Amino acid sequence: MKFMKLGSKPDALQADGNSIRYVSSELATDVTINVGDVKFYLHKFPLLSKSNRLQKLVSKANEDNFDDIYLNNFPGGPKAFEICAKFCYGMTVTLNAYNVVAACCAAEYLEMTEDVDRGNLLLKIEVFLSSSIFHRWKDSIIVLQTCKSLLPWSEDLNIIGRCIDFIASKTAVDPAYITWSYTYNRKLTEPDKIVDHKMTFLDKIESVPKDWWVEDICELDIDLYKRVMVAVKSKGRMDGVVIGEALKTYALRWIPDSVDALISDANASRTKSVVETIVCLLPYDNGIGCSCSFLLKLLRVAILAEANESSREELMKSISLKLHEACVKDLLIPARSPHITTYDVFLVQALLNQYMNHEKGSCGMEVVDEKHGGEDKYILARGSLLNVGKLLDGYLGEIAHDPNLGLSSFVDLSLSIPGFARPDHDGLYRAIDIYLKEHPDLTKAERKMLCALMDVRKLTTDASLHAVQNERLPLRVVVQILFFDQVRSSISFQTFSNNSMPDPSHSPMKEDGRCEKTAGDRCQHLKNHMSHLRIKDGELHENRKLSKKKSKSGIQLLPSRSWRIFDKLWSVRKGQGENRSSETSGSSSSPTTLSHGDTKSYGLSLRHQRHSIS
Repeated sequence: MKFMKLGSKPDALQADGNSIRYVSSELATDVTINVGDVKFYLHKFPLLSKSNRLQKLVSKANEDNFDDIYLNNFPGGPKAFEICAKFCYGMTVTLNAYNVVAACCAAEYLEMTEDVDRGNLLLKIEVFLSSSIFHRWKDSIIVLQTCKSLLPWSEDLNIIGRCIDFIASKTAVDPAYITWSYTYNRKLTEPDKIVDHKMTFLDKIESVPKDWWVEDICELDIDLYKRVMVAVKSKGRMDGVVIGEALKTYALRWIPDSVDALISDANASRTKSVVETIVCLLPYDNGIGCSCSFLLKLLRVAILAEANESSREELMKSISLKLHEACVKDLLIPARSPHITTYDVFLVQALLNQYMNHEKGSCGMEVVDEKHGGEDKYILARGSLLNVGKLLDGYLGEIAHDPNLGLSSFVDLSLSIPGFARPDHDGLYRAIDIYLKEHPDLTKAERKMLCALMDVRKLTTDASLHAVQNERLPLRVVVQILFFDQVRSSISFQTFSNNSMPDPSHSPMKEDGRCEKTAGDRCQHLKNHMSHLRIKDGELHENRKLSKKKSKSGIQLLPSRSWRIFDKLWSVRKGQGENRSSETSGSSSSPTTLSHGDTKSYGLSLRHQRHSIS
């Protein structure tokens, strides 16, 4: 830290308690100056020779026969006046970054200019500021901190503006010419020293990162910090990532960790100001320089601190542009009144809507109106949608535990992304299973609506195995899973057989046709076998009656849950014609039959063992 010594005489200003200062001298004091709660007993001549304002005040006091002079609202208080008084007496005074602003403002108040006496205090302070303070990183930051308590004097004297301009200019310097000794908070260690003149240019760049300055300005008040960051951004030479890192570091320094501390009366106002300021300082590229996790945490604080609406909207806009980078934990933002859910589901819904609107308006996703199986076929051109799909399914799994979460909210949120953003439905199935477990009072229609969100054809083998044993799923869904599992198994087996016995006429172009033919043959076989099952309908009902009678004596022919599966299958088949059966047997929404052998050996045994591990 730089300092300047003024005067050469020994310090003769004595203290008598906390409220009296006097000069030890053979001459009696002839003027009393009151600064705040402190009385200064001094001599007129040395003071009046340096201060134009004191000349006027003493002259007026003599006319009015007053003994005391009062300096109201004196900048810097008694300590600053003491510096000026010692300078007038020629006593030794040491100026440094901590007291130079107060001394400057006090000298300006007392009009200690060159018009009164050559080499006056104001001139010497100006030389110290220009030659030392505004050329040193550490001293400039300290001076800027002290300016806050000396407004508006420090502003009128342009001390704040000059400090900010120097700091902003210094941040734009090539890191190769920065040494760690410039920094304010970081300790200088041996590996950090850049003093060897033999070090190469690249070595210096690797030693000092671009964000070397961000921690040093975190101690500034939010108003001064804002002005510094605006000046840094106006230079146009700072990377948006570095700007984002600076904002994140400041937020971590000033925003409390706990919710209780954040919303307390002592911190609420400051936190709100910090959040609103950081939002307005986000990089011009809509927060791309900031991580999505940081932006979501900032949004959470903005909601809790009740920041203005424009700040929250700006944050949501920035978040929606990079929602694919978020994680589930970041989206768990507590809901505020009047919402009764644990987490703010409507906020996440709004973010998803903004994200999808942006994706639809960009060139990153193409939609091809090519019909296949009654559904639009989409070509995904951006992998970010896959990440959003996983993110949403994970979020649904978390909020499904909330007993206050309505079915409509769950359904609407599930449908916020297109189907092709979910390559598989395992995550969605898990969320649906949790919701069914936590909401046992759902009606049959509601359970059907919920399970309709899931495409059983997109379940993996492990998820299908779990689902067919899940007692909470409607029977129709289980039958669908069993049906499509049988079809997949048949296609896989047929494909394996064809591969093991190569056909000279086989060609890759005919592969899809072979699979479709195999699936069609399998479905026709299932349909014919169902006709055989209908013939046996009466006989099986008789067997069921017999099993009920024998169960009373401890004998059970088949598990009761398995009987209900058959009842469901037969009742559906009785209400449908043969033509409808052949049309829907390959559909995902109306699987109706299984082969005789498969039904006994696979469907019934799995159904009897159904349980949940969610």
